[in-house]
Amino acid sequence: MESPEKIRRDAFFRRITAQFPADGQISSLIITHLLPERPAFLHAMARITTVAAVLPKPRSISQRTLTEVRREYAVHPLSRVLFTDPTSALEYLEVTAPGRDVVLLDIGGYFAPSLGTLVEKFSGRIVGVVEDTENGHQRYASLGQLPCPVFSVARSPLKDCEDHLVGRSIVFSTESLVRTRGDILVSRGACVIGFGKVGRAIAQTLRANDVRVTVYDSDPVKRVQAHSQGFRTATSRAEALRDADLVLCATGNLALRQGHFEALCNGAYVASVTSSEDELELGSLDGRYRRTPAGEHLTRYDVTGHHFFVLADGGAVNFVHGASVGTYIHLVQAEILAATAALSRGDHEPGLHEMSSSERRAIAKVWLDHFAG
Repeated sequence: MESPEKIRRDAFFRRITAQFPADGQISSLIITHLLPERPAFLHAMARITTVAAVLPKPRSISQRTLTEVRREYAVHPLSRVLFTDPTSALEYLEVTAPGRDVVLLDIGGYFAPSLGTLVEKFSGRIVGVVEDTENGHQRYASLGQLPCPVFSVARSPLKDCEDHLVGRSIVFSTESLVRTRGDILVSRGACVIGFGKVGRAIAQTLRANDVRVTVYDSDPVKRVQAHSQGFRTATSRAEALRDADLVLCATGNLALRQGHFEALCNGAYVASVTSSEDELELGSLDGRYRRTPAGEHLTRYDVTGHHFFVLADGGAVNFVHGASVGTYIHLVQAEILAATAALSRGDHEPGLHEMSSSERRAIAKVWLDHFAG
């Protein structure tokens, strides 16, 4: 017997796909976090596209959900290497969806390095890309002249709710792991690197938990914003790290490189909001620092006279506890569905695109009908 929550979720997505129908036969390659609520989104995507493959983000896989999804869809392993090399990316696409019209659903700009080759040489047609994250948005924007339409939901106001709750879940998971060593964060010094929407939520949550917060962002405008909200700001990473017992990285663009680790306080905790390869250059420490387990989801890095701890192997620390943001995640998923349907019409020029405010309002109204009562 289906739960009321599942019935409500499925009804929500059915209304979204009815309101934003796809035009014609298109296939999808879906990079996704494979969390317990995700099958409902995949079922909705299967109503407007043929799901050619699901590629789960490696550090955010629920094994029970993986088993369920494998019964319905092809599930393939995901790595940056697969799509960084245009030749391997093209080969993968030719095996997975040869000759089809394909929409690429992305989380973190995985397809960006090979997108030009895929658009030019794929036997089918790359209809476009839908990107979910800020760091992915930046990866596509940095390509300059895009070869196909790319819809980004990263800066959508519908995502603000999720980003705020992600920030809070990051702090919850960080504190939970720190407490396993008998430590607490109260009255400690913390550094938040990156003052985007998630970084801002992290800083605000830490402050509410009686933690002293310093913010660093490479963008001086973001530093001004942090300063206006009462946060101490630093003019360099080195200054920000100097007295930080906790370092939370929220840039999606290698917040800490080799030399930065040497500047960490002895015993500092380091956590990330996204994939380790996007945020922490941990590979640069190979052969220099010893790595030893210091508890579940905690790794001690040490060299003579210096040590620090990395949480969750440098991956998004909130996935340790499921990274739940409740039903607010369905707002973003609905916009992804709407963007996919928009791409299926084939009337968008190459470049970055966003859904219109009227379309976002329509999604919000449906969400309120289903989840706000």
